[in-house]
Amino acid sequence: MDEVPSFVWLENGTAILDDVRLPASQQTFESLDPVTGKRRPVLNMRRAVDSLKAIEPGADIHGALPWPITFDSAGKQALYIFDGDIFQLDLNSSAFSRLTQTAAAEKNPQFSPDGRFVSFVRDNNIYVWDIAARKERQLTHDGSQTTLNGTLSWVYWEEVFGRHDTAYWWSPDSQSIAFLQTDEAGVPVSTFVDFSPVDPHLIHQVYPKPGEHNPVVRVGVIDLDGSSTHWIPITDKPYEWLLRVNWLPDGKHLSLKTLDHSQRELRLYLYDREGEDVKRLLTETDPAWVNVNDDLYFLRDGHFLWASERDGFMHLYRYAADGTLVNQVTKGEWAIVSSHGGAFWVHQGVVGIDGEKDWIYFTALKDGSVERQLYRIHGDGSGLTRLSAEPGTHAIGMSIDAKYYFDEYSNIRTLPALRLHTADGELKATIAAPRPELLPPGMRYPQLMTIPAADGFPMPAQILKPKDFDPARRYPMILHVYGGPSAPTVSDSWQKETLFDNVLASRGYIAVAIDNRAATAISKTLENTLVAAPGAGETADLVAGIRWLKSQPWIDGGRVGVWGWSGGGTVTLNLMTRSQEFKAGIAGAPVTDWRFYDSKWGESFLKLPQDNPAAYDSASLIPRARDLHGDLMLMYGTYDDNVHPQNEEAFMNALIAAGKPYQVELFPMRKHGFVDIPALLQRYNAMLAFWEKNL
Repeated sequence: MDEVPSFVWLENGTAILDDVRLPASQQTFESLDPVTGKRRPVLNMRRAVDSLKAIEPGADIHGALPWPITFDSAGKQALYIFDGDIFQLDLNSSAFSRLTQTAAAEKNPQFSPDGRFVSFVRDNNIYVWDIAARKERQLTHDGSQTTLNGTLSWVYWEEVFGRHDTAYWWSPDSQSIAFLQTDEAGVPVSTFVDFSPVDPHLIHQVYPKPGEHNPVVRVGVIDLDGSSTHWIPITDKPYEWLLRVNWLPDGKHLSLKTLDHSQRELRLYLYDREGEDVKRLLTETDPAWVNVNDDLYFLRDGHFLWASERDGFMHLYRYAADGTLVNQVTKGEWAIVSSHGGAFWVHQGVVGIDGEKDWIYFTALKDGSVERQLYRIHGDGSGLTRLSAEPGTHAIGMSIDAKYYFDEYSNIRTLPALRLHTADGELKATIAAPRPELLPPGMRYPQLMTIPAADGFPMPAQILKPKDFDPARRYPMILHVYGGPSAPTVSDSWQKETLFDNVLASRGYIAVAIDNRAATAISKTLENTLVAAPGAGETADLVAGIRWLKSQPWIDGGRVGVWGWSGGGTVTLNLMTRSQEFKAGIAGAPVTDWRFYDSKWGESFLKLPQDNPAAYDSASLIPRARDLHGDLMLMYGTYDDNVHPQNEEAFMNALIAAGKPYQVELFPMRKHGFVDIPALLQRYNAMLAFWEKNL
């Protein structure tokens, strides 16, 4: 009900759309001309599906093709993977062709910028397919179980690239590929036991934990002629993490971002392919850790834009080509922020750049921390203008030439809509309107508000009351929380959780969410408060919020529950072991000891356990199990390769030792964020039963 059409902008300024809200029999890919507003089909969907079935009968396609992995820049070709093989779709003829047919699976396919080649990874090596010659060429040859070319180790996939397997990049002239090579030798391996087949088998995962050996990553550049790889030397200072690789528009230079082991110092380098010279352009530091962001843009006038939180807020800065600061572009006690729904720990606020008119388009929290608004500004910092009109959340997809943009708009009471705008904010067309008719009858919506922390800090909050709410009655209350760094739960946007909160409200509960100050995304200064005492700061803020709510005459202070997933599960356990405010709680997939989590994330807060053992001991929930107050249910998947089940098992073992009863809901072979409908129904039904029994 909250879906909007998928889209991609093309080099010629037009876009391709797929309205996934239509029945499969009516879906197709359409071209949209933003100038005229005209839409026309660019694919015969039935013919394309029949073509695919003719060469791959086992493809699990029913009625309509899914959105492809990628289109070429001209919008004439698209790539799919079915059963581990790559298939190319020609949109003009609506015909598929098979590019690979091997026992080994292929992944990460891309078109070259000129559309003549398809690159991919097989068995940890990079290959290129010549479309015209229909010939495959292997570029790297040393891929193995521990040497990865063009594909990421798990910790890089999760923490550095935000769950995208992005590990190689075409040069602008389509003649070379820069890629990451990862050496996983010596990185510890975790195991999971599958319950099938008859004799269960072990699944192995390379997963470094704090203080352990991390994957070693370097950058290579290889030409399509298959000549030897040139490795880019970075010798001025050792690095632990290689964060980003970007080609400059001239195709002769690459930029590289590195991060030291403490994660307090990020360096930006420029590599000259012709002179084989590596120069450090700038160094970024933070007293806690430097966040990963994608806001680095090399402009054709020789300047580059850089995002930094050096003044406590994420802002843009303009530099000369040699790394000399020219000026701060955005400034103030607000931050530029991502508007998309991707990984919150990878930041990207810039959505478009018009070099000719000198406009930089970005989303920010300037007019409120629970909103995402679109702005533009000149490179010298003048002309700051808000373009989006309505309060709420605007997720922006801008055309390559920055003349038009799609705005996926919603607010806390309105389902998402997709609209086309001109670059100055004028509404050009509504591509897909919200569909409130799909919502359950009598749907209720949360009320946005703020609740004071102990020192008066206004914490964003939202509250949903039962339909027949009577202020003279006292109601049980359930707090939903996440609490992680710059990861707000409260927002003026459509939230899927509103549906479950309506179920709770229909059963007489008040559903609440509160963001502790570090979770608000307002500033890096607030985010860094997590470092002093992980667990304690979040608890203090949220307990203050709960006590304020308990002071309201319509809250039954003896019947308050709390729940959260992942980081929210961790915060739930902190609240239930560091306070006595909650009668019951549900902790889904919680980290219970940061020694059990991955190195990149755990070390960002607590650094190395060898150097800071007391901090790890203080943050661990396992010795706090004896202090559990209230009824507890733990939930997790047995194949959670993000927060490993040892977290829950260690905590349960400590509960047993302390004589503390608990419930557990297991989901066989589900990972961290499982989405299959039967498991989700089981999860929510188990939660409802738990609340009805314990609140």
